[in-house]
Amino acid sequence: MTLDLQGVFSPLTTPFETGGPVSIADLTRNVGLYNRTALAGYVVLGSTGEAVMLSRAEADSVLAAVKATAGAGKILLAGTGAESTAETIQRTQRAADLGYPAALVKTPHYYKPQYKSEALIAHFRRVADAAPIPILLYSVPQFTGISLEAAEVAALAEHPNIIGIKDSSGSVQRLSEMLAAAPPSFQTLSGSASTLYSSLAAGARGAILALACVLPELCVELYAAYRAGHQERAQKLQELLLPASKAIVAGPGPAGVKCGMDLRGYAGGAPRSPLLPVSEGVRQEIQKVLAALPAREVACA
Repeated sequence: MTLDLQGVFSPLTTPFETGGPVSIADLTRNVGLYNRTALAGYVVLGSTGEAVMLSRAEADSVLAAVKATAGAGKILLAGTGAESTAETIQRTQRAADLGYPAALVKTPHYYKPQYKSEALIAHFRRVADAAPIPILLYSVPQFTGISLEAAEVAALAEHPNIIGIKDSSGSVQRLSEMLAAAPPSFQTLSGSASTLYSSLAAGARGAILALACVLPELCVELYAAYRAGHQERAQKLQELLLPASKAIVAGPGPAGVKCGMDLRGYAGGAPRSPLLPVSEGVRQEIQKVLAALPAREVACA
């Protein structure tokens, strides 16, 4: 049975203790709070989780902690993409061993000029062939400089072990092209809170949103309103999301998400060097945006 990826997923941040080690205590506290929301599940070791900053041992500890803490019914997706095909396969096997039902695999990107369509397709097919769990493609061009195109997605969607894609391009047109090219069973998830309503209208199955780390209730409410046919309500909620997405995610990245979490009562903390915490001016702007939301939208779970 194919994993059903309806709903909104939070790509969990990785909290760090003063001095640098991963804070498993803060991580499990955050997951405990998110368990009280209607989030469909969590992505572990994604871009928002600063996965590229973690050692293999740290990554394993994060995977294990979230698996042990996630609430019943929460779907867990493990970020397992690496620069080499062999390493990606090893990480995916490790996630499967820890009980994760699916993996999110980003595009390799270091050798950009050599990563033409045939290289990317061959990479993902080899990973899918070897993976003991289903995989989702992950296109995040703002970080990798590489976008998966509709024709590549259509070719990869033919593989029985590739069940969907997270598209973080922020382009509804690109997402729509993927939806048109892939079969109906292929699950396309939006990675952009600023285009969530439009992405759902285009046919996205769900969403993996960094903003859901800060405002899970608001993101879930928009999704639920759209699915219930309450279009006007969904559009109004999207209008509320726009300034928050811009102030918290689009510019500051993981540091902005962590700042927003701190302001809402979650354990955010500082990002790992060489990333820097947000400036005082950015923190005040994020605080202003959060304060402008209706009180019920910002009450920590």
